[in-house]
Amino acid sequence: MGTLQSLDVVRRSATTTAPPQIREKISVTKLIDLSKCIGCKACQAACLQWNDLRDEVGTMKDGTYNNPLDLTDTTWTVMRFYEKEIDGKFHFLSVKDGCMHCAEPGCLASCPAPGAIIQYSNGIVNFQQSECIGCGYCNTGCPFNIPRISSRDSKAYKCTLCVDRIAVGQAPACAKTCPTSSINFGSREDMLIQAEHRVETLKAKGYKDAFVYNPSGVGGTHVIYVMPYGKASVYGLPDNPGTSFAVGIWRGWFTKSLGVFTMFAVLLAGIFHYFKVGPYEVDESKGDDHE
Repeated sequence: MGTLQSLDVVRRSATTTAPPQIREKISVTKLIDLSKCIGCKACQAACLQWNDLRDEVGTMKDGTYNNPLDLTDTTWTVMRFYEKEIDGKFHFLSVKDGCMHCAEPGCLASCPAPGAIIQYSNGIVNFQQSECIGCGYCNTGCPFNIPRISSRDSKAYKCTLCVDRIAVGQAPACAKTCPTSSINFGSREDMLIQAEHRVETLKAKGYKDAFVYNPSGVGGTHVIYVMPYGKASVYGLPDNPGTSFAVGIWRGWFTKSLGVFTMFAVLLAGIFHYFKVGPYEVDESKGDDHE
């Protein structure tokens, strides 16, 4: 993993700083094979342990093994369980949920705070809490509903893909801990090849709708899934996620064009006023009222 250590920043929220160009950029990807997942929650426990996080002890209020029920500012990965009827048969499904590390992250596009969200050259999207203003726009812009705002410090938190481990050539804690090798980590090219081979194997075993979940609506993701059944929505994930139209308008070319148009409109109004009314002149004949 020594070749995967570069953490050059290629994109920052609310900035247009040019990224470094001299180092080779190697993308990394985490592959989650749901056909091997047994729902043991080892990944969830490893995430808490490595990041020194402690969440409140919850109760299973929805009649499932989901605990906690959702992601929080101190639970960055959570195991979700679903009971589904597929092709007339009952299935008990488990899926690891957390940040997808999108190639075109909606959270970064939505963030108005310069440098609060950054994207490294290896594809990891990370939050810089020291720059966060707690507006929550990152959650609004995320098609996977991942970022959480802490009630204690009003900062946004999510999975970092163990960027501190990757920086020194180690795999994320969840991948290191998984007892069934459901979670794998490596270069993007290798993980995509491995995922496709696994899909071929599953189809040969009768899972005719098996596929790789790597949604193109967000430019692809650096967390991909092998799903035995034909729709991501079966596992509680969006089938066709993408950055919202409103975010595209707000942070895209329209807003920039509107700013330029406004600047020229003000300039033209000033020129028109000058030629029609003339420059402002003081009437010296009135003198000083106090004289």
